[in-house]
Amino acid sequence: MKPNHIVLAESDDVGIALADLSAGTHVANVTLTNPVPRGHKFALHPIDQGATVRRYGQIIGQATRAIAAGDHVHVQNLGMSALALDHAIGSDMHPVTPATELRTFQGFRRADGRAGTRNYLGVLTSVNCSGSVARFIAEEAEKTDWFRALKNVDGIVPIAHSSGCGMAGNNEGYDTLFRTLQGYAKNPNFAGILLVGLGCEVLQIPALIGKARLRADGQFHHMTIQEAGGTRRTVERGVAALRELATVAEACQREPIPVSELVIGMQCGGSDGYSGITANPALGVASDLLVAHGGTTILSETSEIYGAEHLLTARAVSPEVGEKLIDRIHWWEDYTARNKGEMDNNPSPGNKRGGLTTILEKSLGAVAKGGSAPLEGVYLFAEPIDRKGFVFMDSPGYDPCSVTGQVASGANLIVFTTGRGSVSGYKPVPCIKVATNTEMFTHMQEDMDLNTGDILEGVTLAEKGRELFELMIRVASGEVTKSEALGFGGAEFVPWQIGAVM
Repeated sequence: MKPNHIVLAESDDVGIALADLSAGTHVANVTLTNPVPRGHKFALHPIDQGATVRRYGQIIGQATRAIAAGDHVHVQNLGMSALALDHAIGSDMHPVTPATELRTFQGFRRADGRAGTRNYLGVLTSVNCSGSVARFIAEEAEKTDWFRALKNVDGIVPIAHSSGCGMAGNNEGYDTLFRTLQGYAKNPNFAGILLVGLGCEVLQIPALIGKARLRADGQFHHMTIQEAGGTRRTVERGVAALRELATVAEACQREPIPVSELVIGMQCGGSDGYSGITANPALGVASDLLVAHGGTTILSETSEIYGAEHLLTARAVSPEVGEKLIDRIHWWEDYTARNKGEMDNNPSPGNKRGGLTTILEKSLGAVAKGGSAPLEGVYLFAEPIDRKGFVFMDSPGYDPCSVTGQVASGANLIVFTTGRGSVSGYKPVPCIKVATNTEMFTHMQEDMDLNTGDILEGVTLAEKGRELFELMIRVASGEVTKSEALGFGGAEFVPWQIGAVM
């Protein structure tokens, strides 16, 4: 029979319902005092008010009132507890054993040595004021006979955003946007970039380009609407520039490339009580497999590892790496405080309906995406990833924003786990959607690429992690994901906007 509950660690104070359980159900040597929905927690024994509560063998909060054995444990009786973490930098750092097999994927080798999993042209904007014109250029180009004749170009991606002006020109917000735009221009999934500005914005195109062209292959053009003479002339010039870029892009062919050139951005969104049991640890297994093959995986969402960062610092390869992550946590504590927020603003209402109660509980499940490999580096949002292995990139927990940073940092593939059913895509980078539970996977099968709910029915994490690893290679080689087939990716470019809008 399919189990109706799970206890994740011997020291845990709660069990997790794997089905909707009614009051009076006898489970894990207790009798439930009230209904417990699937994915939610119930007390394994009496818990005093003020006592810490554990799941995964880790503290997830503090009882806000006395909890009886068999009680439903959730927002009505569980809250945040004070954090006093031992970061123990490097204490649990164990090198990954290198894989003996050479695995390849069919990708596009770029002039800078990196590899793309897709072959797009991009119309990048320096400021929101040029966003509509960028879309006009892409739409007009897609109507042409030369575009329809292309065989090897995946499409044209207009990249509009909400910033670029009304901001200071020498602060953290400016630097973050600057890195993000440069990173997109250089992402290996683009075979060419057209950069379009208005002309009078704070983030000037000459500064963005710098002394050298943004791309080593020379597949880069730029213009401003004011210099070109208005909308119509800019569109005409833009379409002509894209045709020139497309000629070179069309000549690009997929070729065997070692999987060590894969850079995977790992995300979770719309999480539920199963996320830390099925999809996230399965992704952790796949992450370790890729790292063993010399590849790179990026964990992000700093506000959603809060309270679990000690599990990462313990795997840091050096004190400097561990301290950098701790510094980012302190930055976030200050950032939320000065903006009249708090680090426990998560879980979201949907997360709570799925069974997650505190940010500590959510973070412990989210960190599982990172597997067990050493933490090789910690990067700022959109900072170029310059080393192999498992790394961390600072970002908000807001999924489109976090993925935007990962793509700017160099990710050529995204794996996104979800329990409630997130739908999104991130052109130019394909996104694999991984469902945490079978019910949601069945209900939203047109949006989900892989089901991990069968882990609760006997499939091992090792088996599911290997299945996901193989899917990653197939998608990197051109297999179309569900979000790609549905046409997602036109609205999910969301740079992190830090600072005052003036």
